[in-house]
Amino acid sequence: MTREEALAILALERDQAVAAILTLAEKAEKYDRLCGPVSPTTPSGMTPPFLKPNHRNRKKPPGQKTGHPGTARPRPARIDQYREHTLDHCPHCQTPLKEPIDTYRRYIEDLPPVQVVVTEHTLHRYWCPQCKKIIAPPVPEALPNARIGLRVVVLTAWLHYLVGVSLKNLVQMLSVFSGFQVSIGGLTQAWKNLASLVKPLYDEIGQRVSQSAVLAADETGWRLSGITHWLWCFVTSTLCYYVITRSRGSPVIREVLGHIFQGILICDFWGAYNKISALAKQRCFYHLFTELVKVDQHNRSAGWKAFRKKLSRLLKDAIRLGEKKPPLSPCVYQRRKGRLYARLGHFLTTPNPDRDAHRLLKRLKRHQKELFTFLEYPDVSPYNNHAEQQMRKPVLIRKVSQQNRSEEGAHTQSILMSLFRSAELQGQNPVESILSIAKSSLQARSPENIANCQLILFSKS
Repeated sequence: MTREEALAILALERDQAVAAILTLAEKAEKYDRLCGPVSPTTPSGMTPPFLKPNHRNRKKPPGQKTGHPGTARPRPARIDQYREHTLDHCPHCQTPLKEPIDTYRRYIEDLPPVQVVVTEHTLHRYWCPQCKKIIAPPVPEALPNARIGLRVVVLTAWLHYLVGVSLKNLVQMLSVFSGFQVSIGGLTQAWKNLASLVKPLYDEIGQRVSQSAVLAADETGWRLSGITHWLWCFVTSTLCYYVITRSRGSPVIREVLGHIFQGILICDFWGAYNKISALAKQRCFYHLFTELVKVDQHNRSAGWKAFRKKLSRLLKDAIRLGEKKPPLSPCVYQRRKGRLYARLGHFLTTPNPDRDAHRLLKRLKRHQKELFTFLEYPDVSPYNNHAEQQMRKPVLIRKVSQQNRSEEGAHTQSILMSLFRSAELQGQNPVESILSIAKSSLQARSPENIANCQLILFSKS
């Protein structure tokens, strides 16, 4: 409000001025509630973007260091066409030219124009005297009773559920690139049928995840018809299992992993993970460092600074020891690890009057046996980065697709995202892998043969 506007309010009659001041006070109160101090425990997704700190300047310039070996596109292994280019006249002055003085080769890779291929399938039906029914040969090029080819269905599903292309843009891309006409409803129904076809493989991924040796888990907000749901991610080095559900509590973890998980679970400090037993758990250090930064924004007391310095140094020393494990002898490694455990025990038993320090001390005492698990087991990271990375693409999709509108759509999204992402983690072409599995399933048409088709995706896991 400017000075002139304030004077204009004072110039009004008493009742009008009081009404105007009360209206402004109500707006100011709403703004204070929205932009008030953010608690350190507030999730990042619930913090308004304009309250988040700006990114710090990079300490290092982007790109490779000076003098690094150059990288270039490799020469193509196969040449499909050969073209020779000559000149008879100079393009500038039209002077006739004689023999060339030099020759060099240039390789160009491009995509040819894509055209829709329409195939007429003639199916001969037969009477089986043993089964007492009419049978027909399977058509693995398309889903049952569908006119859209299976390759288009799998490709568009990958573009939508993993890359994040919206439905409207997908329909437009197919029309522009190849003249392929399809409706949004036709695509979504085809994806649902595809998800039903490959659901046995999705269930197999969930079973293998629950039996893995090292597993990372994370969750993030999701919307289903505008109602808050949660997207859960359970990931190993080669498999990724997504679940969309209304609950953010421990029943989801028990349903996926069982009451007792036989492996090592890497997770953050969300309370739902406390309700499940496991061989061991590793709590994410990055969440601890992030909370220290959040508290620094509003707490500058001497007690907090001393607590923060000791905790940060302890965690970083543990990380450095884990990185130095291979070159160290077992005796030296065990001695240094014992010192870290002793430092941790002394740190947790030292009281601190600061309120934030006391809160974090309670949390660290509760998870004391779950902080240095990565020092005991190989292939265990002190960070939950692997699960966070699998959440990155769904979070980007969340900004584009507005999530789901039905339970069936959410289930379809969970199945297809899990299959595509698992194929990528195994270094396979996600479109070709799922297309091969879907064709084999259509050709097999029996649960036993479909189970054998799953080996296509699990061959490297």
